[in-house]
Amino acid sequence: MGSQTPEYVTEADVSWHAMRAQGSGGQNVNKVSSAVHLRFDVPASSLPEAVKERLLALNDQRITTEGVVVIKAQSYRTQEQNLQDGLLRLNQLLASVWQAPKKRRATRPTLAAKKRRLEGKTRRADVKRNRGKIRLD
Repeated sequence: MGSQTPEYVTEADVSWHAMRAQGSGGQNVNKVSSAVHLRFDVPASSLPEAVKERLLALNDQRITTEGVVVIKAQSYRTQEQNLQDGLLRLNQLLASVWQAPKKRRATRPTLAAKKRRLEGKTRRADVKRNRGKIRLD
């Protein structure tokens, strides 16, 4: 797949079947089964357990309640291109959960940062205060 996304799954890891694409496309769309339906069973896969948990925890409409990722690829006119596109999209989904998110370490602002923040607020308050009507007392 000539892309930047690493290959986590291959064509052998997914089940797929061809079907007719939806939408406009003239006579070709009614005759040729070029769209591809990919199905990837997450619980039965050889992915690491931590990756499976993060993937199943996603709130993604492509993942069924049984843990099967379903991707429909129909952007291209050929079945081979649609299959490659579906595999690319599946690998992109897996790439998004492959790395564990870093834990956030709570930090406190420095004294200088607090001082700068308060000075900025004071400057802004002066600007707003000077916008009012000029009173001739």
